[in-house]
Amino acid sequence: MTITERYQYLGRMGPRYQRADRFARGPLLDEMALMTGLHRKSLVRLLAPGGLIRERRRRERGCVYDSAVDDVVRVVWETLDGVCAERLTPALVSTARLLAAHGELVLAPAVEAQLGRISISTVQRRLGRFGQDTPRLPRRGPARATRLTREIPTRRIPWDEPEPGHFEVDLVHHSGPSTAGEYVHTLQMIDVATGWSERVAVLGRSYRHMEAGFRHILTRLPFPVREVHPDNGPEFLNDHLVRFWQEAAHGLTLSRSRPYQKNDNRFVEQKNASLVRAYFGNVRFDTTAQCAALNALYDQMWGYYNFYQPVLRLQEKTWTALRAHRKWDTAQPPLARLLRTDALSAETHATLEARYHSTNPRALRRTIQAQLAALLHPPAEAAQEPAA
Repeated sequence: MTITERYQYLGRMGPRYQRADRFARGPLLDEMALMTGLHRKSLVRLLAPGGLIRERRRRERGCVYDSAVDDVVRVVWETLDGVCAERLTPALVSTARLLAAHGELVLAPAVEAQLGRISISTVQRRLGRFGQDTPRLPRRGPARATRLTREIPTRRIPWDEPEPGHFEVDLVHHSGPSTAGEYVHTLQMIDVATGWSERVAVLGRSYRHMEAGFRHILTRLPFPVREVHPDNGPEFLNDHLVRFWQEAAHGLTLSRSRPYQKNDNRFVEQKNASLVRAYFGNVRFDTTAQCAALNALYDQMWGYYNFYQPVLRLQEKTWTALRAHRKWDTAQPPLARLLRTDALSAETHATLEARYHSTNPRALRRTIQAQLAALLHPPAEAAQEPAA
């Protein structure tokens, strides 16, 4: 028992001892002596009224290991590359002798004797003090990330943004149940003003793959990009992609959402569910053939959802004491909203309108469904299925 445990035990036994007569106190003293290891006379003194009140120490304990021992322990600790107390303590004497033989320190016989009996816990307390005044190497990784995020402001693209070209950006993972290895991602951009959607599949998240995906989108996009608004993922916020956007689109604004606030990218998050997860679920894609098949499917979906799929746009939002009241406009395809703006040149306007009239949306949907079935159930898998 520790001293505190002894006092707690005697505090519980004290009332029994006080109520007992002289014949019953003898067995109680024997029991308490067996439990605590104290002499009967000591127990009688402690069980007397006021005997269990512990007084504060009147004189502090002296220092057993002085600064000379600390100096030797510090030198040995630094020599052994800052190992823990459990590994350092057994090697203190032998390492100190070796360093003294090479003239690295002066080892007095009294200090050597103290090093031979010092405990691991005592060494651990000294190492805690050593670590406080030991200089450390600068950690530059978080500083770079903090510097880059400080340069990119946090904001939300307004829901009533009237100008096309303000895109929310996100990345959808097609890793399946495991994120091990390289796998395909869907890079998606949604224009807030018109609902125009762009998607491209990339194999991996390196800046080369991300840059190639963005370049593919820019070559197909019929109107200029004015703002790119991703989340705080490192696949978006890195020096390579920031430099790419500065070179690819002059006058572009780069903003980001607040950390852990998915509603700051609410338009692209909704399209992640309806235009990506609704098609592929949590299936894993990790080959170049699957990535190419996804891009071929996205080429067909680009025309179907941007030209013919009507979408709603929030027109008015008012607040009451209990909830928000929203009013939506008439559903229209993103192309119809885009054609009413001045974001397109006359040539692009005519090209898009001609493509709208020349494409059969029902045949386009059948093509999408056929490509989706071929992607999710390739012929090789169908041939391996057992016969019924």
